[in-house]
Amino acid sequence: MKRTAKVALQAGLLMTIGLAAQAQDAPVAGEVAEGSLAGKTLTFVSYGGIYQDGQIASLQDFVTKSGVTLLSDGPTEVAKIQAQVESGDVQWDVVDTGTLTPYVYCGTLFQKLDLTKIDTSNIPEGQVGECSVPAMNYGTVLMYKKSTYGDNPPKGWADFFDTENFPGTRAMPGDSEPDTTLVEIALLADGVPKDQLFPADVDRALNKFRGLGEDLIFWKTGAESQQMMESGEADMVIAWSGRAMAAQKNGAEYEPVWQDWIVVMDQLTIPVGVKDPDASYALINAAIGKRAQEIMTEQTSYSPIHKDAQPQVDELLQKWLTNTPEKVAMGYQQNIPYWIENYDEVETKWGEFIAGN
Repeated sequence: MKRTAKVALQAGLLMTIGLAAQAQDAPVAGEVAEGSLAGKTLTFVSYGGIYQDGQIASLQDFVTKSGVTLLSDGPTEVAKIQAQVESGDVQWDVVDTGTLTPYVYCGTLFQKLDLTKIDTSNIPEGQVGECSVPAMNYGTVLMYKKSTYGDNPPKGWADFFDTENFPGTRAMPGDSEPDTTLVEIALLADGVPKDQLFPADVDRALNKFRGLGEDLIFWKTGAESQQMMESGEADMVIAWSGRAMAAQKNGAEYEPVWQDWIVVMDQLTIPVGVKDPDASYALINAAIGKRAQEIMTEQTSYSPIHKDAQPQVDELLQKWLTNTPEKVAMGYQQNIPYWIENYDEVETKWGEFIAGN
């Protein structure tokens, strides 16, 4: 009995030591071992402009401490990722994508993540996917030119389609990646009750946009949408909040409509077939750290996903943070599970819509 008790005690001690070692080795968001990536090169891909500049700035401590050489490329395109994966020559190590993309291509273009290698404990509940973690949170908002609408500005998405009471040029995203939330918004504006949105009539939604005729123009990059506001080219612009804030900062006479602003979160992913997955994990773990998220917010206006982040922002940027209780209450959340199941249909029809304009 004494020998059995001694063996049990030793086993318990070994288990305790093992758990302690495991806990010691567990990643902490924002931390990386000194020199751990010396001699290695990583390529980070995102959407350019102030957003990608802010992301790269937020990773400088990671670069300095780890010794990695960090390259920047983009913009993110699914077709380019697919070509790399299929050829077996993956050049992009960590890719920032749109909200739906890693859910749709999980396991095919993007690796299923080993969450023991990333500290996700500070990320809001429900935002970690099987193949992605959020890069940040932001919004898509309706911007309007103040000089056009004076004391009668648009108050919601329905006004974007109302050219009789709100005449003028409208600008919307026009790249190849479908904006599924705009399909929902168009259906609501066309009178579909919220509890009857699904299954979504994609043709009806896109015809709502087609009905704007020559009043509708498109932007293909965030930089282009910002330029439209700064030059006053469009009277209303559907824009990413970071670009809208930057346009305001540069003197654009536009204001946002916050009612039903579209909640968006870019995603950090690792393509299938990267040469050094552990290095990719290290970059992602650095990007979701407290200080990295603060720097990213301070430079871009996009809201941090680390729960303890306290970015130091000016009055203008404070107005654009989307994680305040007031903004959260007004936000519109798209039906992600539905669009994952029905992505092929919307991708095809969206492509036809864009090609025809």
